[in-house]
Amino acid sequence: MRVALAEKGVAEVAGRVHNPRILEYHSTTTLAAKSDEVAWCASFVNWCLEQVGIRGIRSARAADWGKFGAALAEPRYGCIVHIYRKPRGVDGATGSSSGNHVAFFVGQTATHIQLLGGNQKDRVRISSYPLDQYTVKAMRWPEGR
Repeated sequence: MRVALAEKGVAEVAGRVHNPRILEYHSTTTLAAKSDEVAWCASFVNWCLEQVGIRGIRSARAADWGKFGAALAEPRYGCIVHIYRKPRGVDGATGSSSGNHVAFFVGQTATHIQLLGGNQKDRVRISSYPLDQYTVKAMRWPEGR
């Protein structure tokens, strides 16, 4: 979480110029996108893990994180959370057209889950997602950590 928290505020650049930090996130995936307009939540998670010596999945697809590491029955601060928006459609909060998003767990109330992630309103930030609009598909922790 130390690495992810230090990235808070990194944001997309409007127009034809792209934020080099977001392109660096993308470089840790097999997609290696050259634009900060391409969904980058999974790239951010992968980059954060690699900064602390944990090999990620190298996929830019949020849903693929549901197979990473070990499953958790209960959330743990900093765990990787895969959420799915219902109903499916372009999500203004995450920019996802697939309905999938991945980020790090910060906290939860009876009605919301708080996640720290990339591509949350086009930046790295902590966002609160209503549980009546999002399904938690997976909570994962790196194996052996």
